[in-house]
Amino acid sequence: MLPPISVVIPAFNEAVRIGDTLATTIAYLEKESLGSELIVINDGSTDSTGEVIREVAAMPSAVAIRLLENFPNRGKGAAVRTGLLSATKPIAVFFDADLSTPIDELPKIVEPIARGEVDIAFGSRALNRKLIGNRQPWRREQGGRVFNLLVRVATGLPFWDTQCGFKAFRMEACRQIIEAAKIIGFGFDVELLLLAQRAGLRLREIPVRWNHHEGSKVRFVHDSIRMLREVLSLRANNSVIPNEREDPTVVK
Repeated sequence: MLPPISVVIPAFNEAVRIGDTLATTIAYLEKESLGSELIVINDGSTDSTGEVIREVAAMPSAVAIRLLENFPNRGKGAAVRTGLLSATKPIAVFFDADLSTPIDELPKIVEPIARGEVDIAFGSRALNRKLIGNRQPWRREQGGRVFNLLVRVATGLPFWDTQCGFKAFRMEACRQIIEAAKIIGFGFDVELLLLAQRAGLRLREIPVRWNHHEGSKVRFVHDSIRMLREVLSLRANNSVIPNEREDPTVVK
């Protein structure tokens, strides 16, 4: 069994699959993580995403379900930040609405935090590519590899996959860096990890299973350019969040 956790799911125009995702998540938490809460952020959807979430939330469940709404659409980073800062449990996780990483991979990122080994644990597609089932189109996959290489060069972060949407946080240690984060788009993952490293938090990149699903909200060219600009802006910003530890630690 996992300890009670806060699960954050950002959703933008996900009416087609958000119902199934929430049902899967609720069923898992009721069985494996009693006392957990589910926070869904409707990030300015123009379809019926909000209505679907309300219907699910109205059903009897042992999991507390909350719907937060951003209007107009503000970006995935803003949505995740809103959800994480609303978390009431000691450990908060977020993952994508398409469940690209199966929910039964949660112990991989929750248990190291629960054992007191790390402050942030996050899934990676790059550490063991044998765990990837359905792959992305070749162009998108290669673009992701190039982006992560640029992240390493520009920021000094030692990780090979900052963008996998499957991350867990010890909120007592991480709330301050989440509050300080500024990026509202897809580059927010890099900013959170960089702020955490600068604050001396313990970070661990963990290989997880992953499958590509059609319907990604990332626009390959437009969002890649925007993310690169965001990363370069982080390189110029040397702000440090104070923490009780002096040296950043990557925990293997």
